[in-house]
Amino acid sequence: MAERWKGTALLVIDMQNDFIEEGSVVQVKGGKSIIPNVIRVVELARQRGILVIWVVREHDPQGRDVELFRRHLYNSEKVGPTVKGNVGAELVDGLIIREEEDYKIVKTRFSAFFCTHLHSFLQTSGITKLVIAGVQTPNCIRQTVFDAVELDYTCVTVIVDATAAATPEIHTANILDMKNIRVKTPTLHEWSEEST
Repeated sequence: MAERWKGTALLVIDMQNDFIEEGSVVQVKGGKSIIPNVIRVVELARQRGILVIWVVREHDPQGRDVELFRRHLYNSEKVGPTVKGNVGAELVDGLIIREEEDYKIVKTRFSAFFCTHLHSFLQTSGITKLVIAGVQTPNCIRQTVFDAVELDYTCVTVIVDATAAATPEIHTANILDMKNIRVKTPTLHEWSEEST
């Protein structure tokens, strides 16, 4: 591993069928278009020796662990979004967890840090720099990024075209907010050109 990437982890957030595929009640409209870029980010991370961490939502079938504003999506008549063990909770085609080298964190709220052991795991793994890809920019991406900044990670990078929101305008506004707190916001091409 090049010195440049030591202490770096890639967080791939919520790239699951229910957030990406057509027809889901929680589909992120811009999500499908970023799949190739997220795949490429993961490939680059692996080539660079960067730890890949898959951050996913997995919920109780009755929705007892979901935010109050989403509880209505879980009832006996239909299966709610990202229920553990269901197809909707699986990663989209093209993204695969390598059990031997990757790591998986399950969350039930926007931030990957909220009520998870992510921070503790990163600290004990010597991780001080984060690269982030996935959906969706104003919610899970933004909240995770702001928490990472609050927790004093020395460098937080959001790959602009490997993250997405419901509309380009929402995405751009949230990227600007993150840029304003000194988060790096390269494109995939720019990130891929950084020295190895």
